[in-house]
Amino acid sequence: MIYKLPQQKLLRWIALFLVGTFLQFLFYIPTPVLSQNSNSCSNITIPLTSEEQTYARAAWQYFVKNYQPATGFTNSTGGYPSGTLWDMGNYLMALNAARWLNLTDQTDFDSRLNKFLTTLNSLKLFEDALPNKVYNAATAQMVDYGNNPLERGIGWSALDVGRILAAFDVIRTCHPQYNDWLKGIIAKWQVARSLKDGQLFGATVLSDNKTLLVQEGRLGYEEYGARGYQLWGFSAPKAIALEPFKLVEINGVQIPVDSRDFQSTNANNYVVSESYILDGIEFGLQGELADFAARVLDVQKRRFDTTGQLTAVTEDNIDQAPYFLYNTVYANGTNWATITDANQPYPQFRSLSTKAAFGWRYLFPDNAYAQKVFDAVKDLRSPDDSGYYAGIYEESKQPNKALTGNTNGLILEILYYKARGNHPLIASTSASVSTSKPSENASPTIPANQANPNVTTPIAIPANQANPNVITPIATSKPTEVAVAPIPPVDSPQPSSNLKLNRSLTPIERRYAEAAWRYFQANYHSKSGLIDDRSDFKGATLWGLGDYLAALHAARSLDTITPKEFDQRTRHLLGALTKLPLFAGELPSRSYDTRSLQPIDYGGNPVPEGNGWSALDLGRMLAALYNLKSCHPEYTAAVDKIVLDWSYLRVVREGILSSATVTKEQDGRYLTRVNPETRLGYEEYAARAFQLWGFNLERSAVGGEYQTASVEGLKVPIQRHRTDTNSKNQYTVSNPFVLYALEFGLDPKMRSLFEPIFQAQAERYRRTGTLTASATTLIDRKPYNVHSTITGEGKSWVALGDDGQPVPKGRLVSTAVAFAYNALLPDNKYSQQLQEGTTDLYNPLIGFYEGFYETTGKTAVGFTSSTNSMILQSLLYNVTNRQPLIRPITTMKSLWWQTVTKGNSGRGLPNSAIQQIKLTSDSSGSYWVSDGENTHLVTGTK
Repeated sequence: MIYKLPQQKLLRWIALFLVGTFLQFLFYIPTPVLSQNSNSCSNITIPLTSEEQTYARAAWQYFVKNYQPATGFTNSTGGYPSGTLWDMGNYLMALNAARWLNLTDQTDFDSRLNKFLTTLNSLKLFEDALPNKVYNAATAQMVDYGNNPLERGIGWSALDVGRILAAFDVIRTCHPQYNDWLKGIIAKWQVARSLKDGQLFGATVLSDNKTLLVQEGRLGYEEYGARGYQLWGFSAPKAIALEPFKLVEINGVQIPVDSRDFQSTNANNYVVSESYILDGIEFGLQGELADFAARVLDVQKRRFDTTGQLTAVTEDNIDQAPYFLYNTVYANGTNWATITDANQPYPQFRSLSTKAAFGWRYLFPDNAYAQKVFDAVKDLRSPDDSGYYAGIYEESKQPNKALTGNTNGLILEILYYKARGNHPLIASTSASVSTSKPSENASPTIPANQANPNVTTPIAIPANQANPNVITPIATSKPTEVAVAPIPPVDSPQPSSNLKLNRSLTPIERRYAEAAWRYFQANYHSKSGLIDDRSDFKGATLWGLGDYLAALHAARSLDTITPKEFDQRTRHLLGALTKLPLFAGELPSRSYDTRSLQPIDYGGNPVPEGNGWSALDLGRMLAALYNLKSCHPEYTAAVDKIVLDWSYLRVVREGILSSATVTKEQDGRYLTRVNPETRLGYEEYAARAFQLWGFNLERSAVGGEYQTASVEGLKVPIQRHRTDTNSKNQYTVSNPFVLYALEFGLDPKMRSLFEPIFQAQAERYRRTGTLTASATTLIDRKPYNVHSTITGEGKSWVALGDDGQPVPKGRLVSTAVAFAYNALLPDNKYSQQLQEGTTDLYNPLIGFYEGFYETTGKTAVGFTSSTNSMILQSLLYNVTNRQPLIRPITTMKSLWWQTVTKGNSGRGLPNSAIQQIKLTSDSSGSYWVSDGENTHLVTGTK
């Protein structure tokens, strides 16, 4: 059968290119890289003249002399080891310009940038969210503006974040080898906390030590900062619009002025040159911004015409108190105001700005006035070759001898802009400015990898879980991180697992394995030993921890991690499992905070008494623990001790798996209810896991009669026919069936369920050209979990939330399921097509994305342990001659079986020390099976 390539694949690649990545917490030790030249960046169409080369060399000397080798940072002002994120952005722009202007060679460039990014990646963040407003350039410590160390910091600046994001974009464009490193850094930052109501928000610390979010940016800088955000997929529609502004007549020119002034907002609405210059050289002046820039230049010329005073005003450091001033065209109702940030006037220190003069000269090369102001400052260099001075005082006519990275960095940027033929440094299509007034209801587009700062993101409710009661997140203080001790070293840890590989990974497969393992590096809590179920939430379920243990085994078997790392992480996880508070003293709760190990609900709210247990999650963990014993027997004693702490009296009842939920009654009482599990595929998977440990679960294991629905002409199972419960399965997805197949193999009964599920998806693709890998996946917005069903709530191919409500345009092609189908059915043309559509859908620093949307091809930017664990398991399955990943234990003499043999434990252990299933083989392959299993498909009426 011939399959046509889906159009959405092309769309997905385009979308992936535009997506910004981003996660809240990232543990990443970068590997130094060597930059690769980009033709567009090295394309010098108008080489600098000999005079311009002198200007460039002088400006670069500032950075040579103010370099801090211990951090890779540079001083913001000459000899003063301090710097903001804006100053860091200046340096990156200067470094890039210096490289292409041949002021430094490739070796020096790489050395400087590697050191810079290494330090930047390890910076302590304000409230673990975003870089502090200022750091000591020599030590990288958080400091205040007086360069005094502060443990907490003083807040963040959204405008500074926008500046460095623009610089990051230039670096990744001109030096693409650094792209992944930059994405990894951004992924550590909680950028969404600086976005609110479509605007940019900074943070400041009040006198009572509370954090206050304050809107940042006024006309000019606000749009510039927002465009930096937009380059990485963070949208702030109100910030990028020009409104609100008014026109104020100054020297006969109508000047655009932000309507939000100091008196009404406690923030200055200054009009200066630099924001327009930056916009021009980096993004290219367009539309109303081009008109505004021309007006701002023209009004300065008219002041000169009227007064004879050369005028090029913008903010600048000065060489005396108060050390930093805004020289403005207009600010807070005053023309030509020179003020501090607190709106204190210093007209005696108004100056002609060197960087502003350079900027106007090269933005408007044919403007006679721009040439005039440029001529006044072009030789304003320090005699000791330390760079350009900041400017000339109007009143005294003396040089303002402040030496800054801002002045010299902007000069280098400007000269590079000229050398490129006045071509903007950032592609004009990368970010755009809306010049129309935004809707009053406009709201920011929270980047897919960021949590909305105003909403507590609920934990990803595991795909196997029934919809819990509606949960309202509550504000809580940051939990105390607990330090969990790993279990003691085991006797004779093995250098590899007992699993025999049929072949080694190919180089491409190894790249995929390393990418998937990155998730478990990025989301590892080094104190507790736990892994977050999803990258944007500090919580874990037992299912997610089972995913982690399975991923550990796969990564070690594939030689993705060393024996030492495997042993350390495994012992730490086992240590954490011994410390988890048990619900009712019986079994692990449904979810835990990965920092405090305390029970939480699916909204992340503390529930000290727990919120019940999931038999399905317990099954996932039991499968992973069994395989740990089988393939790494040195951990057997520790594993058995953990599982013998649990009571199984209520989870295994009359051959059926049951789970506990907790509900709050109207009178305030909390009641526990235990009900049979009915989730199709998940129940069968968990039952198999319990059977490994000797439990009799013949009524939950695969078998019996199943009701079906017709989907694409195939009889797709929708639920088990049963009389013991009124609960119904809501949907059919691929996840549990492919996991079952990878770990337990496809016994005849499971195969009869598995095949129509796969074939229906292949037939849909044949019929519509829509790639289909139906699964439960994470998305970055409500309802957070989406079930892209094969059939659900009586309909085919519907996307549902946990509440059973449709999610319009929410269907995803699951990366994990695509990998699994290709591993299980490598010769099938449709599974091959799925693999081709998703193999490179990953961030090499954070792991594989959840998938991409069927309708748009856009990447679903989210990262989970389940997806990355399944990919690692699929890769392992490929190299084990496609044998079930769970291997049998050869001895029954461990503590578990000894305790079962003794009987009367009071813990609901199996009645006999016999595994209920065995590994067998026939012409169809190898699989685990128990005697007496029968599966009959009953044609449904739906």
